Amino acid sequence: MGAVLVAEFAAATVLISGGTAAVPAHSASSSSSVVVDGRTVRLVSLGGARTDALLTRVGADIGGAVTAVEGFWGTDWQREIVVVATDSDAQFVDYAHLDQRQQWTDIAAVSVADEVDLAGRRTSGQRIVLAPGAAAMSDSALRIVLAHELFHFAARADTALDAPRWLTEGVADFVARPPSEIPADVTTALPSDAALDVRGSERAAGYDRAWWFARFVADAYGIDGLRRLYVAACGPGHDDLPAAVRQELGVEMDGLHMRWAQWLTAGRHSR
Repeated sequence: MGAVLVAEFAAATVLISGGTAAVPAHSASSSSSVVVDGRTVRLVSLGGARTDALLTRVGADIGGAVTAVEGFWGTDWQREIVVVATDSDAQFVDYAHLDQRQQWTDIAAVSVADEVDLAGRRTSGQRIVLAPGAAAMSDSALRIVLAHELFHFAARADTALDAPRWLTEGVADFVARPPSEIPADVTTALPSDAALDVRGSERAAGYDRAWWFARFVADAYGIDGLRRLYVAACGPGHDDLPAAVRQELGVEMDGLHMRWAQWLTAGRHSR
């Protein structure tokens, strides 16, 4: 997504009682709902006309995001979706439970849960929180952000807290982003979590490499192979990546890396 970066966070707590989608106990400027494919989407506006307008766009685009996520992940995930549009950095940090000491101005949105019970496949307080800058995004960028975050939302109850972030991000981008040309100078190194923790263009490159890897796996082993790899490498009690690759893709890491490098070399054009 270029300069538009997305991060995901989940609270490492245990859900004791069954939960429905909720937002922190603050007074919202306005709230409305739409129904998409049998799912209720709550739109919470915290900034008056400015965030109302953004959520009108969200309401128009969320159906496409639901279709994209269901097409990859299936339909067995939370039926109520909450999207919160914030109007200030302070609101964004508060509703997204972010560290106030850090800088979040390059973040477009987060998908966050207050509580996650992986054993029971339940979550509480799940929501997609849009940063103030989201109002200025183009329609195409907003659609990508919504689908990306909605994948994390859908997969939250099936994603371990210690899952490799680069793989969760790459798969989310695979669901959300249309294919585009691969630059000629891209490295053939495998993606890593460390590449997502830097700032600026290097972080954007880390997200792109994770996305390309997900595209490669889907091309080489099928979309179902990518989904199986996600479950094996990112799900509760997951294997390490080499074991997951061996089990689900039938190849050792050396062989996978070789095929990945070949794919990059041969695929520096739109796929």
